[in-house]
Amino acid sequence: MTLSVVGCSHQNTPIEIRERLAFAPTQLPEAFELWAATFPEIEAVILSTCNRVELYTAAENGTVLTPEQVAGFFDDFHRRSGSKTPVETIQASSTLEHLYQYTGSKAVEHLFKVSSSLDSMVVGEPQILAQVKQAYQLATQYNATGPLTHAAFQAALRTARRVACQTDIQQHRVSIPSVAVADFAQQIFESFDNKTTLVIGAGQMAEETLNYLRDQGARDLIVANRSEERARDLAMHWRGRVAAWEDLDQALAEADLVVTTTAATEPIITVDEFAAIQAARGERPLFILDLAVPRDFDPAVGDLPGVYLYSVDDLKAVCEKNRQRRKKELPAAQRIIAQATEQFIEEQHHRATGPVIQQLRDGWQKPKEDELRRLFNKLPDLSTEQEDEIRQSFDRLINKLLHAPLESLRYESRHGIPSALVEALSKLFRLKD
Repeated sequence: MTLSVVGCSHQNTPIEIRERLAFAPTQLPEAFELWAATFPEIEAVILSTCNRVELYTAAENGTVLTPEQVAGFFDDFHRRSGSKTPVETIQASSTLEHLYQYTGSKAVEHLFKVSSSLDSMVVGEPQILAQVKQAYQLATQYNATGPLTHAAFQAALRTARRVACQTDIQQHRVSIPSVAVADFAQQIFESFDNKTTLVIGAGQMAEETLNYLRDQGARDLIVANRSEERARDLAMHWRGRVAAWEDLDQALAEADLVVTTTAATEPIITVDEFAAIQAARGERPLFILDLAVPRDFDPAVGDLPGVYLYSVDDLKAVCEKNRQRRKKELPAAQRIIAQATEQFIEEQHHRATGPVIQQLRDGWQKPKEDELRRLFNKLPDLSTEQEDEIRQSFDRLINKLLHAPLESLRYESRHGIPSALVEALSKLFRLKD
C-alpha cells in the first residue's frame, strides 16, 4: 500500500486552472460517490483550498493512479456536476503540465509540509491545518478513507502541531487576509477607520479578515453571506452590520473595500451586474480582494474604471516578503518534518512486513524444535549446557538462512509496500494468512 498525491498549487499553477479543478464543500458528497463508483478499491482524500487542489490516494493492492487518471476523474466530476463551464481541457497537455505527483515517502513529506503551512502562500498561516483536518474528516464521513490515509493524515496533524509548538514559524498573526490587508490594501488606503468594508462569506477566512480589519481600526464593517444567520453571528461578534444576500448590490455600491471569500462554484458578480452597481457608486474607487477559488468576481470587473480587483495570486510578491521574514525558522520546521516522515515510513514498514516476518520465523520454529527433540532423544547424555549450545547453533543457522529474504523485504518496503515480494515469499514459504 503506497500513498500518492496528484494535484496543483499556487506554486506552479495559475488561478485560472485551479478554479476549474476546485471542489466546493457542498460538492464533496457527489464527488466521493463518483469516486467510489470509479475506483472502489482506492482510498481518497480531496484537499481543495484557495491555493491548491490535491487528491491523496492509497490502495491495498499498491495501485498508484496516474495524473491522467486523476485529471479524468476531475473532468468527469465537473461535467456531471454541471456547476462549472465544461472543462474539456482538463486532460489536455497544457493542464496536465501543471499537475504534480508524489508517491511513497515523497507524498508523505509533501502532506506534512502542506499541513504545517511550509508550502502555503503565507508561510506559517494556521488556516491550512484546519483545512487539512476538515478534508480528512469529510473523506472519512463519506467512507472514502482507509488504513493508510487514516494513518497519514493523523500523522500530518500531529506533525503540524509539533511545528507550530516547537518553532516560531507562526509568530505574530499570519494569514492570507492579514497579508492582503496589511501589505496590499494599505497601499491604496492609508487607514480603514473612515472606510466602509464589505466582507462577503462567513467561513474561517472571512472571520480572520474581520478580526484583522477590526485590529487595524476599521469601524464600518458589513457582512454578507447566503446564510444570513451565520452572517449575523459574525457581524455581532465583530461589531459590524449585516447585509442580506438579496441586498448585495446595495452593499457593493456603499463599500470602499471588499474582501470576498465564498465557496461559490461560479462568480457571484458578473461584469454586467457590476456595471449597474458602478453607476450607483459615482466616481468613488473600489478596492476588491477576491480571495475565493473559484473567483467570486468576474475578472473583467477589474477592467472597469475605478475598480482595483486583485485575486489571491496577485499577493505573491507580498507573500514572498512574509516568507523571507520567517526564513530563519524554516530549517527547524523542515527537520521536524523530515524526522516525522522517516518515522512514519518506518512505522508503515513494520506494519507491512511485521506479519510476514513473524510468519516466516514461526514457520521455521516447528521444524527446528522437531529436529532438536529428535537429536536430544538420540543423545540422552548431553548436559544442559551442551543442549543450550546446540539450540543456539540452530537459532544462528535459521537467522542466517532468513537474513537474505528478510533484508530484501525490509529494503523493498521502504519504497512502498512490496505486495509482489510478499506474495512471492508467501508462496515460496507457504505462509498462511
